[in-house]
Order: sequence, then C-alpha cells, then structure tokens
Amino acid sequence: MIKLALPKGSLERATFAFFERAGYKIRGQDRTYRPQINDDQIEIKVLRPQEIPIFVAEGVQDLGITGSDWIRETRSNNSISTILDLEFGKVKLVLAVPESLGSNSFAQICRERWERGDKIRISTEYLNIASDYLASIPPYKDYFGSKTPKQITPWWTKGDNDKASIYLSFGATEAKPPEDADAIIDVTETGTTLDQNGLVPIETILTSTAYLVANPFALKEPRKREKILDIMSMLKGVVEGSKKLHIFVNVKEENLDKLVAEMPALKKPTISKLSDSGWYSVNTIIDKEFLISAIPKLRKLAQGLVVHEPRQILPLEEIESFGNEKAV
Repeated sequence: MIKLALPKGSLERATFAFFERAGYKIRGQDRTYRPQINDDQIEIKVLRPQEIPIFVAEGVQDLGITGSDWIRETRSNNSISTILDLEFGKVKLVLAVPESLGSNSFAQICRERWERGDKIRISTEYLNIASDYLASIPPYKDYFGSKTPKQITPWWTKGDNDKASIYLSFGATEAKPPEDADAIIDVTETGTTLDQNGLVPIETILTSTAYLVANPFALKEPRKREKILDIMSMLKGVVEGSKKLHIFVNVKEENLDKLVAEMPALKKPTISKLSDSGWYSVNTIIDKEFLISAIPKLRKLAQGLVVHEPRQILPLEEIESFGNEKAV
C-alpha cells in the first residue's frame, strides 16, 4: 500500500483534475479527507500543502503533491526526493509594498528605514524564505552582518535582529500593510488581489509549481518503488501529453521522403500504405509549438491532416531508467 498525500486548498482542484486525466478516479473528496481511488494499492489522505513535505520526509506518507514553494519553506530539499515537476499550479512568490511608497526597490526602502533607525516589518506565511531573502540583500549585510532577522509567531520568537521583523500571517496577508506591516511576501497568479488592496509587487522571490515528492526510504523498498514508478508513469504521461500533438497525414509516394526529410520533428514516424495505390499515411507525435511552422510544408506536400491532443504520453524508458537509478 502506497500512502499518498494530496493537497487541500489552492492546489486541490487542479490536482484532482490532473489525476482524472491520468486515468485515476477519486471519489468522496468533497466529503472526507480520506477519499477513495480506483487503485487498491493507493491510500489517499488530503492534507495542507504546507504539511506534506514534512510528512513525506518523516515517512508518514510515501508520496505527496505539494508546491515547490513549500518544499523550500520547510527546508525539506535534502530529506525528500522531488521526483517530478507536474507543471501546474504555477504561482509567483512576490514581495509587495504599498503603492504609496512609490519605490520599486525593496533594498532601497530598507536602507532608508535603517538609516533613520526604523524597523522593517514583513508579514508572510513563509517565515524561512522571508528570513533568507531579507538577510541576503546588501543593505542588511551592511547594517547587521550575520544577525538573523526576527521571526515572530503567537507561540515563539526567534532571531536576534528586531530592526528586521517577520510576522507569521494566517491569511489575508494583503490586508496587513500599512498599519501592521511595511511589506508582505505572498503568492500571486495575476496580481489582481494585490492591486485591489493598493499593493505593488516589486520583487519576485521564486516561481512555484506542483511537484510529486517521495520519501527516499520508500523509493529504496522494492515493492513500494515499483508502485511509485507506476504512479509516476501515469502522472508524467499527463505532463508530456500536454506538450504534444498526435498527427495523421496522408502523402503521395513521390512526396514521402521529402516530407520526412524536411520535417525533423517527425521522429520515428509510423508509415503505412493506404488502400489507394501510391499513397501513404504518416502517423507521429510532434511538439505543439511545431505545428504552426509545419503547416506550410504539410499543405504543399500532404493531404488530410488530422490532429489529436493526447491525454497522456508515457515515456516508459525514462521511468524505468529513473527506477534503476533509485534502486542502486
């Protein structure tokens, strides 16, 4: 049995839709944190994405889906295996300040505040990322050297620099400035919410997508590893399928070699004779971005183009190679 943690919250809907496209049917996710899946070797639990890297690292869960922002925030990079970028749930983690400040440089804002002996206050859910970021800007090093910014939560406070304070936010982070914070660090997709609250993003700290992560010990256990590779194959098939097109095209015999020669993206096509003498069918997979540039050549050399968007393309040889590496 593979224990799989799926995320609650902003990634939830996209994750369940992704699994549906991969061929998994999940039932009951609207009513329970332990939904059922059409694979009796998988046991699902729904958790907050913030928690998933820790539970996977501790072995409480074998697999999980979480954002790369939370992998970094929980500092789990070295204790879990990030085995697949699922390429959905893309957000930016930005530093935003009130529009009234009229500055596009956070470093400059900080320098001016610290020159006057004032504090800088940041509100965020990402205490570690905010602390690392703040300590990395040149004015901080100039004024405070190796001191660590102060992190403040309802339960504990740590850090030795009260001129740079980071407050844990429990949501509605964009509502904190200007009374409770000078800046925020928060995720955004379009920037609309920030704009509606009079905030301007002036630094992008990182870009995050959803990742499939695994417990390293689960990957070393032969039976679990094989099942993890099966799941990985199905999910990677969706990732690859979203980038490709399956095309069928008919071509006269005299144009066949020219068509294949002039279209290098037609890798290892399947070529079949048609019932009409002198005609062939070419069946292959191409990158989506190649289709527009291919149309002029196809129009001149071929007929009857049919295009399908595949639900999945499973690169089985890559998965098997990954499995062999992890088994060593």
